Amino acid sequence: MIKGIGHLAFDVSDMEQSLHFYCNVLGLTKAFEIHNDENQPWIVYLQVSGLQFIELFYGGRNRPEHVERPIGFSHLCLEVESVEAMAAHLRNRSVPLDVEPQMGKDLNWQCWVRDPDGNRIEFMQLDPQSPQARCGRGEPV
Repeated sequence: MIKGIGHLAFDVSDMEQSLHFYCNVLGLTKAFEIHNDENQPWIVYLQVSGLQFIELFYGGRNRPEHVERPIGFSHLCLEVESVEAMAAHLRNRSVPLDVEPQMGKDLNWQCWVRDPDGNRIEFMQLDPQSPQARCGRGEPV
């Protein structure tokens, strides 16, 4: 029934800053925009690949600072060819890494950053023996 992730959506506080981060730093493509009933900008769609998108909604407000881990959205994970290359790319663009490249318990390599609104983003390099890769090949996990 489920074919894949269609999109993840973020309410952003500064659209230009978010577009710079997701398009200029991460290299995603601005695919299209949707306007509301008053013909005002409402949503910007960024294409990750194929039919996978990230939606950026105008008008986000900051979360309360005292809430350490609110219920709801946790993080966005983007699969990459090389975590080391991604980390170097981010460093070259002055994006601080929250977590330097390291192997996770699932054997996959990962590093972490935050977008301009503080949303956590994981970059993951799949190991051929990871449960995700084995499951993707139809092997028992």
